[in-house]
Amino acid sequence: MNAVAASRQQILLVDDEEDALVELAESLENEGFVCFCATSVTFALQELTLHPDIALVITDLRMPEESGISLIKRLREHTSRQHLPVIVMSGHAEMDDVSDMLRLQVLDLFRKPIYLTRLIETLETLFPRRREQMNTPLRHR
Repeated sequence: MNAVAASRQQILLVDDEEDALVELAESLENEGFVCFCATSVTFALQELTLHPDIALVITDLRMPEESGISLIKRLREHTSRQHLPVIVMSGHAEMDDVSDMLRLQVLDLFRKPIYLTRLIETLETLFPRRREQMNTPLRHR
């Protein structure tokens, strides 16, 4: 792990579409974040147990076994995770979903396909780079 990745936050990505998951993880890792991936709510909860330093969850809304809303409800019921920020991504969110997300204090909702620039701007606001990282000189060629 390089120095930049070590100082950026850990993010859990949850989506039943594995290709989308890998693509998003690669994009965020290029920005220096450490990503863990899960293809279901069950796997997401396992990752959260294995990696207690996860600082943000980005979850798909619609998944076959359990929904993203179900995952968020479980997080909100868990004392140590109830304030964990969550971003939801969905190709088709309904008004009921939106009201659930507001009640569950979801940070943001992104339509699929994800507009990566906006997501990275949101992450930069949430987790600003430390000053010394930004002023690090480039290596000599």
